Amino acid sequence: MQASATPNAHPQLDAAISHLADLIAYDTTSAYSNLELIHHMENFFTGLGANVTVLPDESGEKANLVARLGPADVAGIVLSGHTDVVPANPKSWQSDPFKMEQRGSRLFGRGTCDMKGFAACVMAAAPAFTSGELQRPLYFCFSHDEEVGCLGAPAIARYLAELKVPPSLAIIGEPSEMKLINGQKGKIAMRVTMRGEGGHSSFSPQHVNAVEYASRIITMIAERSRRYEQEGPFDLDFTVPHATTLTTMIEGGVATNVTPDTCSFIFELRSIDQEAAATDIQALINDIEAALLPEMQRQSADSAIEWQELFAYPAMGDATDSKMFKELEPILPKRGGKVSYGSEGGVFEIDGGIPSVILGPGSIRQAHKPDEFIEIDQLSQCLAFFDELNTWMER
Repeated sequence: MQASATPNAHPQLDAAISHLADLIAYDTTSAYSNLELIHHMENFFTGLGANVTVLPDESGEKANLVARLGPADVAGIVLSGHTDVVPANPKSWQSDPFKMEQRGSRLFGRGTCDMKGFAACVMAAAPAFTSGELQRPLYFCFSHDEEVGCLGAPAIARYLAELKVPPSLAIIGEPSEMKLINGQKGKIAMRVTMRGEGGHSSFSPQHVNAVEYASRIITMIAERSRRYEQEGPFDLDFTVPHATTLTTMIEGGVATNVTPDTCSFIFELRSIDQEAAATDIQALINDIEAALLPEMQRQSADSAIEWQELFAYPAMGDATDSKMFKELEPILPKRGGKVSYGSEGGVFEIDGGIPSVILGPGSIRQAHKPDEFIEIDQLSQCLAFFDELNTWMER
């Protein structure tokens, strides 16, 4: 179903909605290739006369895109988004998640909010950026695999950092309801594998039950989260003003009459203090091993607890003291504090030396859910901001 804008809407809104429908139709779930979408965007920006660079990953199945409009010899601004989306189970949706559908003032589809809505607005606004004479460059950057650990963004950040004149500010278009976000938590994701001793469950007292020991570790992780909640450290600008730990996935056991000898689970730490995150993880590991490992190995010397870091991305610091931010601040929306969800802002900051903020259409509360949607008015607000940015960039 093709959506349409209201008669008095932003002039580029119909174009944004059309672009969004095109982008939603590409199933760029992180497990799949994003190359078709990247080639679609490459053709679009090339057609506008942009300088376009495609950065493939090692597999050749994924790629990032960097497109520049404006001069290359002065510092500019990055508009950044990711192309991948989280999985969508069609049985949980009222409509096809990869065919955009309008219901009233909302546009439904996987990625409408997180974050193809921002990409669609960028594409709708891009022709206007070419109609005048930009005094600074705009870099349109679109990455792969943000949802599984910000895997693509480091290559973009390094590419930009190696330019003769790198950009001075990145605007990450994650859904923020078009409020300016000046901080974001970092994350470490860990896989824990319990190695016990199994056998017929009628002899369970003689075994090391990997599932039961995993459950005890999960309890200790939950207790650590409660300590963060009670003891801090705190930063009240965040939506959740302290660090959190959470177990998210678990797998173990083979039958109801077998003592499980292996169990694996995944947990995360979302931190407000990037420097303390690795120390906190190691302290948690030390406490768990001291409490449980001797007990396990008294029963079976081969018992073990294995730890694997799956991925980590850095927190995004406060860019509001940077020179480019201060210059741009008069046209920026009001501040909305700091957020607990992740973004590529910290990657641009750490890997590229580019101060970053978050500013994009849609609400994070709609992300990663069945029947994900974005309000059409959010697209209009984003396009209106791009109008102001265009005028500012031509000064």
